[in-house]
Order: sequence, then structure tokens, then C-alpha cells
Amino acid sequence: MSRIMRVDHGCVKCDSCRWECRFQAISFDREGARIDPRRCTGCGRCIAVCPAEAISSVEIKP
Repeated sequence: MSRIMRVDHGCVKCDSCRWECRFQAISFDREGARIDPRRCTGCGRCIAVCPAEAISSVEIKP
């Protein structure tokens, strides 16, 4: 199984995750961060820098 990241809740719009993402998978809207599952590789770098712990890892089926 593969893993991708998703924003669950509590995004404080600090923009740290977008700067950390090497794959340009993260964008922002009024609600906060959005992670494009087609670009996300599941590396977890965004989780490590999120001060609000708003991002989690989820398993995806191929």
C-alpha cells in the first residue's frame, strides 16, 4: 500500500508545508492547505513542519 498526506483540520495557514514540499503538491485556499493526491509522494516532510499537527498520513489503494 502507498501513503499520501492529507490535511485533516486545524490548518493555521502558516505556509510551512508548502515551502517544505519538493513536489509542489500543496496549495492554499480560504480554508487552508490542500494536498494534491496526484502529486503527493507520501514523504511526510509536511507533517514534520506543521506546527498545528493538521496533516496526517493515509493509506491509498493502487
